Order: sequence, then C-alpha cells, then structure tokens
Amino acid sequence: MKKFLLAAVVVVATGAVLVAFRPAKTTNTPGTTNNLPLRAGKWNLDKGHSNVRFTITHNVVSQLDGAFTTFDGTFENTKPDFSDFKVTFTIETGSINTFNENRDKHLKSADFFEAEKYPQIKFESTAFKPAGDKKFKLEGNMTVKDITKPVVFDVTFGGTINTQRGARAGFKATTVINRFDYNLKWDRATEAGGLVVGKDVEVTINAELTEAK
Repeated sequence: MKKFLLAAVVVVATGAVLVAFRPAKTTNTPGTTNNLPLRAGKWNLDKGHSNVRFTITHNVVSQLDGAFTTFDGTFENTKPDFSDFKVTFTIETGSINTFNENRDKHLKSADFFEAEKYPQIKFESTAFKPAGDKKFKLEGNMTVKDITKPVVFDVTFGGTINTQRGARAGFKATTVINRFDYNLKWDRATEAGGLVVGKDVEVTINAELTEAK
C-alpha cells in the first residue's frame, strides 16, 4: 500500500513539473505582438504614422535633413513570412521640405528635381529577400526624373500587432543613392574643393501598414 501511494505521488509530481515547463501558447489578441508576420494579404499605408526622410552632406562638414510630406504606396504578400512582398511607392517631388523656403524652391528647380516636369519619384520592387533576424533586402527599380536605376533597401521588420481597428505591421527601409545617377546635377564646389551639396543621399522610409479590409 505504501509503495502504491509513493508511486502515485511521483506521478502527480512529475505531471506538475511538465505542466509548469510547458511552453506558453502564443496568441494574437488585440494589443499584443509576436515575432512573426501576422498574415498574408494586402496592406494600406498609414500615412499619418509613416514618413520619408533624407540626409545629405552640406559644405563637407555637416549634415542636412529633409523630408517629403506627400507619398503613397501599395503592399501585398501571399506568403505569411513576407518573402514574396510586393511594394510600389510614389513620392511627390513638390512636397520636399528642408525647412527653408528658398532652398526648397531651388530643390524643385531644374538643378535638382525639376518638380513641375517630373512630379513623382517612383519605386517598384522586384524582390524581397529574408536576411535573418527580422531583416530583409528590398530590391527594385527607382525612377527619378526620367532615369530608372536598380536600388536595394535594407529593411528592418518591426513586427505585427492586432488592434481593435485591425492588424498592423511596421517596416523601416534605408538606402544610399548617388544623386548624380539621377541627374540631380547641381555641383557647386566649396573654396576647399569639396561639394557644397554631397553626392550621396541617405534615404529612410518608416512605414506603418494597416490590413486592407
């Protein structure tokens, strides 16, 4: 009888240990996040919580920041890991803002974007490749003015969340382009010989997406 009771105690204790160490189930309830994409489908750009920014060297020694305030995009994936993500993105060149009216006017002129003749910058993806640890390589073609060039963005996936208004996903994409490749041609030099406006432009896009209904 004592042996039977001892065996029963051992079984119960073992079961309790197994329950205690059983991995918790992950759920996608409103207000929670996980490390995996939520679902495949079409997504809309939440423009109020997204931005397009750029940084360029000025007078060799400093950095100048600016933004485009009008932009839009389409986003769609059929695989839940986003590996077949298709992205199109447009930016209105006339919406450029460097917080200086005269400078913005110059940037819209033929020296740079020629905004009246070429009102949009366009991007269309050709591949979206996983790079490990929530990183991706977004490959595609960017058109500025009448010039189209291949470009690669380094993308960080911020995760997904369920809210009372539906699913959301976040991405940050960065790249560096040579403005001379797109005939943004103004090239005045400083007295020391460097460019007043650098040739390399760092572009950053923060995109918050909402699940299309």
